[in-house]
Amino acid sequence: MNNPALLALGATVLCGTLAVAGAHAYASGRAQRRALEDRLEGSPLRAAAGRVRRFAAVDRRLRRTRLGRGIQLRLSATGLDLTAGEFFTYVLAVVVALWLIASAALAPFFGPIAALIGIWGAGIFLNWQRQRRIEAFINQLPDVARLLANATAAGLALRTALAMAAEELEAPAGEELARVADQLALGHSIDDALGELADRLPSRELVVLVTTLILSNKAGGSVVSSLRNLTTTLEDRKETRREVRTMLSEVNATAFTVPLLGLGSLLLINSSNEGALERVTGSGLGQTLVLISLGLYTVGFFVIRRLGKIEV
Repeated sequence: MNNPALLALGATVLCGTLAVAGAHAYASGRAQRRALEDRLEGSPLRAAAGRVRRFAAVDRRLRRTRLGRGIQLRLSATGLDLTAGEFFTYVLAVVVALWLIASAALAPFFGPIAALIGIWGAGIFLNWQRQRRIEAFINQLPDVARLLANATAAGLALRTALAMAAEELEAPAGEELARVADQLALGHSIDDALGELADRLPSRELVVLVTTLILSNKAGGSVVSSLRNLTTTLEDRKETRREVRTMLSEVNATAFTVPLLGLGSLLLINSSNEGALERVTGSGLGQTLVLISLGLYTVGFFVIRRLGKIEV
């Protein structure tokens, strides 16, 4: 015990052992924290089908920011099997590719413009996917009302009827009702769970269904007769929406055709006279005129879309 060499060796071994144990505990705790963050954020690293999520590190860092939380919130309303990190990485790659392609095919001036259009297109894509999910859910609302009416007529409680409808229906109605059933199982009230569903997928038909269920649940009225009458109404509105969408398909196609004609004219000018766009955008006056023309095409796109938008 009086040998300093043995004491130093023992202290070194003890410190090394404690350092290894501390590093192991730190790594284990960090892994558990990441797993907990993934569950709380609703963005697991592994999909339900077993697919390993890509860009996990990017997703973890991005979801700590306001931008990442906004992207994840919008993705949750679209039903896409993507994390915020995956979507951000894919959009970034597309933006860079559009910048390079526009700079090479047209002129360097069009590179940043193409990148901005790519970012704007990503937002349009999310809105389109969300609208598609809302439309698909609206088309399933008659079946939802019919199942709820049959379940309540059989004597089942509304909570049980919602859980049963979630198992019977396909996506997106099945997924959304399953989320409502999970919230009810966790102690949320029917008003809060159904109100969050109406906020997540806003539509007049869903608001009517949610209002009917909430009022019937509070007042204790006849849910069965209300839901059966609502089923007929939803079927009629479904047919009306389909007819209106068919009549407006030509208008919507025109709205996208006009900007494509402008892009085609730019490509035609540059191919017939190589370097023409680069010479035009080489001066401040040419850049201003190009920006004005792009603005007019954008205004025309939104005006045509607005004229073809009819609320049913």
